[in-house]
Amino acid sequence: MTAKIEQLEFQAETRQLLDLMIHSVYSNKDTFLRELVSNSSDALDKLRLESYRDKDLDVDTSDLHIEIEADKEARTLTVRDNGIGMSRDEVVELIGTLARSGTGELRRTLAEAKDAVDSGVKDAAASGELIGQFGIGFYATFMVADKVTLTTRRAGETSATRWESGGDGTYTIETLDEAPQGTSVTLHLKPEDSDDHLFDYTSEWKIKEIVTKYSDFISWPIRMETERPGSGEDAEIVRETTTLNSMKALWTRSRDEVSDEEYREFYRHVAHAWDDPLEIIPMKAEGTFEYQALLFLPSHAPHDLFMRDGKTGISLYVRRVFIMDDCDDLVPPYLRFVKGVVDAQDLSLNVSREILQQDRQIRAIRRRLTKKVLSTIKDLMSSSPDKYRTLWTQFGRAIKEGLLSDTDNRETILGISSFESTHSDEGVTTLAEYVERMKDGQEQIFYMTGESRRQIESSPHMEAFRARGLEVLLLSDPVDEMWVGAAPEFDGKRFQSIAKGEVDLESEEEKKAAESEREEREKDFEPLLAWMQETLDEYVQKVRLSSRLTESPACIVGDDFSMSPALERMYRASGQPVPVTKRILELNPDHPLVTGLRAAREERPDESAQAETAQLLYGMALLAEGGELTDPAAFTKMLADRLARTV
Repeated sequence: MTAKIEQLEFQAETRQLLDLMIHSVYSNKDTFLRELVSNSSDALDKLRLESYRDKDLDVDTSDLHIEIEADKEARTLTVRDNGIGMSRDEVVELIGTLARSGTGELRRTLAEAKDAVDSGVKDAAASGELIGQFGIGFYATFMVADKVTLTTRRAGETSATRWESGGDGTYTIETLDEAPQGTSVTLHLKPEDSDDHLFDYTSEWKIKEIVTKYSDFISWPIRMETERPGSGEDAEIVRETTTLNSMKALWTRSRDEVSDEEYREFYRHVAHAWDDPLEIIPMKAEGTFEYQALLFLPSHAPHDLFMRDGKTGISLYVRRVFIMDDCDDLVPPYLRFVKGVVDAQDLSLNVSREILQQDRQIRAIRRRLTKKVLSTIKDLMSSSPDKYRTLWTQFGRAIKEGLLSDTDNRETILGISSFESTHSDEGVTTLAEYVERMKDGQEQIFYMTGESRRQIESSPHMEAFRARGLEVLLLSDPVDEMWVGAAPEFDGKRFQSIAKGEVDLESEEEKKAAESEREEREKDFEPLLAWMQETLDEYVQKVRLSSRLTESPACIVGDDFSMSPALERMYRASGQPVPVTKRILELNPDHPLVTGLRAAREERPDESAQAETAQLLYGMALLAEGGELTDPAAFTKMLADRLARTV
């Protein structure tokens, strides 16, 4: 007996997304079948694994397979498997809704891609990469079907679920008393339309072509009933079941046995992506720990790269038996963008995520995979600069996280990192290139952190370095605030923030020549410095003359090991308590405002307006570095009053 059919509405954002999929500008619609086969393959992997772990699970695993059935008269195409299946709740969660982080971004990006294609700015093929990027390949079926029916029964359960939608903003769901174990997806196909790249997907040759191209390596048999002429003149057509794929695991084959196209399709399968891999990394280790690995460096960052619940991309197999996907113990978090498979020979098939964390073989594999990926990136720097630039643009921010967490490989990570610098208005530079350009006698790698390149370049701290032609690294990624405190040097050269400590840019000869002048200046300004320190005691720990300013009247400086204001804000935003630290106010002794204040103090020491000038000097220095005023309203009123008196 069939339960009552329940009709539900998609959320508004999902309806808009489905509309974009239905009217997709993507020309290669064949890949819908790859997505369905890939989903079925995952379901079979999970069933076999579940049967190993739960010996009481009542399932038959003797003939796990994928079946494709085409009905020319009804114009339907069905892809079914006898895998793990889904419960009703899982259908609603995984198929019935797309209300997850990233969906809105995908919808906007697809809409922009469609507009770009409609206006002739962008090739239609490029937009298709977006679908797989956001992990919603199932919905690619609406590019070729007017209606999609999914029937599924989870292994070990007695009731089944049917889900159906025409992509019109609603879907129906019902509970069935019985159905075969696994999942069946039936597409009610749209009419053929060669102009819209819609082919006859009930055609036997077309199905074979798609499976061979995209899914030949799937480790489960993909079967279809085919027809061939019988022998003799009056013989009837013979119908037989044919396996369409070779089922050869690519990671077990040598590099010269596999074509680039096969690697590309395998990457799209394991990464659930539609782009091409940037680099292919096959590995084989023998000896104490035997394993094979096939890794890929993607060419595009996934939407969840910096999300807390983002997935890693390595699947774990044991002797070709799937164990788990997204195995985050196989690569460190900063390499979470790497995709691929690892097939270990000596692990237990019953291994769990908790056991993996303690397994010394997994730790050894992780070390070797990490070194291999880093060395591959290093090779790209010299052998394929364009590929390296693409990789760094997409994943550099994630890789730099390793400077905090991976002390063993920190020097290597520094060596493959690139940064913006004052050397060039465009592009980035490596640390090796920076060191090669260092001035004679320069012993430090100068840098400054900030929220943007523009903000850093406008900082008063840059003035002396600009005047002397000294290169400064411009570090504007949030992670830069963190790693510079953990990585003390590169190639024997110490990292030095230009916004911390005292800046000493003069040569010994320059110091000697200016020694008497400097001593005289210190003596002349000593009363002013002492008064300002007393006046601003609530805000600063010290007031001193500056050797880093050439244009601005003042700047705020931290101690050598103090936390930058941006880092303090990051900690506070995350809820961590951070003590308020006083910093140093440096004055430019050649600036008219500073010399004028010194003269006023000497001539009219009791004038109250001078304290306002000191407050304004401090506030301007704070704002110039992108800092935050303690009391913006009071500062604004003080500035307005001062301006009014000068009009």
